[in-house]
Amino acid sequence: MNSWQRWLRQPQSVRIRKVIFQVHLWTGIAIGSYVLVVCVSGSALVFRPELSRAFSRGTVFVAGSGPALSDEALTEAGLRANPGYQVNKIWRTKDPNAAIEVWFDNEDGRRTRLLDPFTGQDLGHAVPFGLRTVTWLLDLHDNLLSGPTGRVVNGVGGLLLTMLCLTGAVVWWPGLKNWRRSLMLHRGVNWKRLTWDLHSAVGFWTFAFIFMWAVTGFYLVFQQWFAPLVDYIEPVDQETFAPRRVDEILVWLPRLHFGRFRGLRPAMTASLSMLWVVLGMAPAILAMTGAVMWWNRVVRKGGRKGEPKPDLVRSVSMGSGPRLDQSTPGVP
Repeated sequence: MNSWQRWLRQPQSVRIRKVIFQVHLWTGIAIGSYVLVVCVSGSALVFRPELSRAFSRGTVFVAGSGPALSDEALTEAGLRANPGYQVNKIWRTKDPNAAIEVWFDNEDGRRTRLLDPFTGQDLGHAVPFGLRTVTWLLDLHDNLLSGPTGRVVNGVGGLLLTMLCLTGAVVWWPGLKNWRRSLMLHRGVNWKRLTWDLHSAVGFWTFAFIFMWAVTGFYLVFQQWFAPLVDYIEPVDQETFAPRRVDEILVWLPRLHFGRFRGLRPAMTASLSMLWVVLGMAPAILAMTGAVMWWNRVVRKGGRKGEPKPDLVRSVSMGSGPRLDQSTPGVP
């Protein structure tokens, strides 16, 4: 039996597969928490436009009459309520009873507050809590709350997730006799085997979507790296500067990543957005089930005295375990 035949029938016996499994295992351990963060935040942000509209509010009006405070008086009143800041900008509207938005800056950042135009009383944050939460989620998803450095880390995370997808696809293959059993959940199994089945089935059915999110996530951070390749594939017409077909394709990458579908019926758009939310949680499910399998089969059992460590490739791999009709020690 040559290597290709062994791969088709008994992939667990092929040495290169064992190496790829180790790459998959430790890459998953390294970025498991990262995957959870970007998946949860990304799923929530699919409905970012709708959430922003829902949390938005109109102009805030106050009761009062008479002359409004001057900028100097308003600044003095605002600084009393916000010590340690400097006034950066005062935004007035034409309506004399509209609350005035004031920007306060210091070395830690910016604070936006609403002030009473007649008394200078601090009326609270200028941006509603819901909108601030959406903005926080966006910063978490795009920059990991760490500015440009976090954005670079995010791009590297996309590259590692791409590698995790590719190695997972290789490790998933359980052989010609067992591959159908790795596509679904099975009844009458214990929770360990159910975790295993869930990891395998979710990984198979959502592979294309996860791979797309991983590749587009990497691209959106390092677009400048792809510019020379794009220009080589389809050079810019220096005379007409006409739109290129490759540019039209690239426009769809962020749309696919964030689930932005234009030109469709509202019902279709809503359905696709909900699908993106549900599928966006798939990497988180894989991260959690993978962590449970690793903990149960490596850490928990490996730490017991007098017990041999389990076979990692056989007991943790996605969908590559024993047949359901045979009993193997140490495997659910």
